[in-house]
This record gives sequence, structure tokens and C-alpha cells, in this order.
Amino acid sequence: MPSNVNRGPRQIWQAFVWSLKGLREGWRIEASFRLEVVLFVILFPLGLWLGHGSLEKALLAGSLLPVLAAEMLNSGLEAVVDKLWSERNEVAGRAKDMGSAAVFLLMLNMLVIWIVILAPRLG
Repeated sequence: MPSNVNRGPRQIWQAFVWSLKGLREGWRIEASFRLEVVLFVILFPLGLWLGHGSLEKALLAGSLLPVLAAEMLNSGLEAVVDKLWSERNEVAGRAKDMGSAAVFLLMLNMLVIWIVILAPRLG
């Protein structure tokens, strides 16, 4: 590793600040992200409460975070695509659709986890 690569507390703090800036921008610009955050705020504690044991709690609550992460990545992808291609472009549209599909698949994953864990308790 090159000696000029400094990975100390200052760089960790700066990465944290940039992450908060990204979350703030996601909240400000993306209605989908705001909705997903509201659902997270409701479902995360519910998952911790409904889960029986550590594994269920981790699956129920933890399945929510990848949705938020994918939404942030999708929003970033859309911003770059929109900047690079102001006119309609097939490849740009495909990239945006695939980003959206990634969010959708993680939402399905979350739904499957919640159903598999909680449905047996209803019947």
C-alpha cells in the first residue's frame, strides 16, 4: 500500500460527513426515498418487536436497510444518466429501469422475509 494513503480518523469522519450529505440530498430530492424512510421508521422497531430471537429480529429489521441503500444508488445513477443524456436515449433508459428494478427486487426480498417469518403466526 502506498505510504501517501492516509486512512485515519479524519478520513473516516469526512466519509461520514459525505454520507450524511448524501442522505440529506436523497431526502430532499427523492419522494421514493422519503416514503421508504417513513416505512423504515415504522417497520424497523416493529421487526425488532415481532421477531422471535436474534435471527428473526435481524432478518425482519435488517431486510429494510438494503432497500434504502439501493434507492440511494438508483437515485445517484439516475442523476448521472440525466446529466449525461438530456435527450431520450435507449441505453440511458435501460440503465434507469435496471436501477429501479434493483430497488423493486430488494422490496420483494423484504416482503418475502416478512411473510415467511410472520405468516405462520397468523394461522
